[in-house]
This record gives sequence, structure tokens and C-alpha cells, in this order.
Amino acid sequence: MIQTEQVNAISNELMEEVGMSWHTDVDGSAYLVNELVHVTEAEAEAYYEATNTLYDMFIEAAQHVIDNELFFELDIPFNLIPQIKRSWDRDDLHLYGRFDFAGGLDGLPIKLIEFNADTPTSLFETAVVQWALLKANGMDEASQFNTVYEAIQNNFRRLITGIEDENVAESFDEQYNGQSILFSSAADLPEDERTVRFLQQIADDAGFQTDFAYMGDVAFSETDGIFNAEETRFDYWFKLFPWEDIALETDGITGLLDDISQNNACTILNPAYTLLFQSKGIMKVLYELYPDSPYLLETRVEPLQGKKQVSKTMFGREGANTAIYDSLGKILKEVPGDYDNYTKVYQEFAEFPQDEEGRSYQAGVFFAWEGCGLGFRRAWDIHDNMSKFVSHRVVD
Repeated sequence: MIQTEQVNAISNELMEEVGMSWHTDVDGSAYLVNELVHVTEAEAEAYYEATNTLYDMFIEAAQHVIDNELFFELDIPFNLIPQIKRSWDRDDLHLYGRFDFAGGLDGLPIKLIEFNADTPTSLFETAVVQWALLKANGMDEASQFNTVYEAIQNNFRRLITGIEDENVAESFDEQYNGQSILFSSAADLPEDERTVRFLQQIADDAGFQTDFAYMGDVAFSETDGIFNAEETRFDYWFKLFPWEDIALETDGITGLLDDISQNNACTILNPAYTLLFQSKGIMKVLYELYPDSPYLLETRVEPLQGKKQVSKTMFGREGANTAIYDSLGKILKEVPGDYDNYTKVYQEFAEFPQDEEGRSYQAGVFFAWEGCGLGFRRAWDIHDNMSKFVSHRVVD
């Protein structure tokens, strides 16, 4: 049983003041839980080590996919393969991602559920809101596994310096050359927009020239790059819009981005190769390469025999098209969705830490060059779009 403590909630008015308008779910319940999960220093360190170890394994798995042309086994759209290879060969920077874990508390082993590498959200909640919850309750706001802001800021600096160690902050000022980043999200998605504007703020603080534009207001030139509505050209473009959805667009954007990539006219964040990490098919590749890893669950593209398991699609979000089966193949719980056009993977079931009421807690650990921030999602069985965000506190 996990340990939690009740705290005073941050008011909706204050959250809206800082731009977090998605504080209440469609059923009227609070999205942000007014409690803190107790995490020991050893448990926080274990999440950190798991994240760093797994990222190195993902690098090896992605290289294996590229070397062996396994793109279609991961449901990678054919029209993105050239950009994926190019961004990989150039070693374009992966700005940030989020690992989702079962276990890690109450003696349960840490098990990787998936890696949200392309368009991870919960960033603002993890970096700012849970820190503010401690502060609002008179607690030490440093008693968290939460260096998200500094880690992403240093990754922005790495775009220019190329320095891959912790000394990037010391070397940044003398090498900064005034480069610019355009940040974009789709219109009418408040959570996505707030996430992107938060990243823009971090880049501003790192010294970049920045601007924001909705996806529909961005202009593209295959030879000159990417522009905002005022026809200002940018060196980098960060888009919180899934690569697999870009591949399905019929307005020619995929071809334009491919040309822009070939001509080195703009660098896109997160890079196209993060789609390899995002595909749940990479979990099968990882298990084949590292069958003895303590962090991995058996994952295949056909049902597992005699095991409780979970099926989900190669691409999909918020638990959509996910089902839990017992060891005889009977469906115990399922969530419908719009991703049935993708291939399914079957993953061995993992136990989640639970509270007294039987609700399960899924850990999310952000990665930006290293593990940098922990938060939790609370749900009953499948962590879907009605899951709650739960903050944490590191205790002795």
C-alpha cells in the first residue's frame, strides 16, 4: 500500500491565473489531486537510474530498427522514413520525453509501460504545479524529484553548444549566437498550448529568440525553412503535434518537411526519429534485444500464452484502444478509441502500486539528457483521459 498525505488544494482561480485551464475533468471532478505520494530517496534514485538506463537501451533498439529496416514492423509511415534516417544520422537533439512505469513503490519492481518520446504532456503539472503545491502548503519545495525546468533549459543550450555533459550551462554564454525557435501547437487544445508556451518560456530564459504560432499559421518553404505569419524565419521549430498524424495530412506538409530537412533549412523538435521510440512496437524490439532486463515486460505482436496481459496499438494516446486480458484470454477491461487502424502489441501485465481504495498509480518520469522529474497518474484499471495527476514528496 502506498503512503500519501492530504494537503490543501491550489484554487482553480490561481491555476487559471498561471494558464492551467484544464484543472477540472468533463465530469466535474478535479484533475489535480490534493494529496502527495510519499517517495523515499532510494525510490526516487531508482526511477532516475531506470530512466537513464532505458534511454540508452532505446538508442540501441532504434539503431537496430534502422540497420535492419524494421520500420513497417513498428507501423512507421513510409513517407517519414527518410526524415527519420536523416534526423538520426545528424544526431538531432531529442529535447524531452516521458517514460511511464508500473511499480517503483511499495516494493514493486519498476517496469516500463511505454515511452512518450514525441509529444509528451503532463509537463507543466510535473515541473510547476506539484512544486507550487508544496510551496502553497508551507513545505520544502525542493523535496521532490523535479529538475525539469533546469534539465530542459540545458537541452536548449545543447542545441547550440553541442556539449553533451553537465558543463553545458557554464559554456553557453560565450558560444550563444542568437538563434531562434518557433513554438507551435494545434488551436483549441489548451493543455497542448500551455505545454508549448511553457517550453517557449524555458527557451526564452535560455537566451533564444522565440515566438509562438498555431500549426495552421505556420508557413513552410522547402528551400528557406519555416516562418511565422509575419514571415520571420526560424532556425528551429518545436511542434507539439504527432509525427504519425503529420504523415496522414493531405496538404503536402510531409513532403515540405522532408525537403526542409534535406536542405538543412530548419531543425525540427522533437526530431522525426523519436517516432521510433514512440511506437509501442519498439517494446517488442527491446524485449528481443534485452530479454533479461529487469525493467522490461514480455511484449509481442501476437497474444501471450497463459499470461495476464494488456493489448494496445502501436500508436495511441490516453489509454484508447487498450484492453486487459486474464491468462485464459478473457477481456477484463477495455477502453475504445480511434486507433484500431494500427497493429496491436501484447504486453505482459504489471502490478501498479495501489492506495487503500484500490486505485493504481502510474509513475511518469521525464527525460531531458537525464531523468529529471517524477509525477503520478491515478486511475482504477486503465490509465485513460480521466486519470488524475498526483504530486509527490520525497521523504526520509
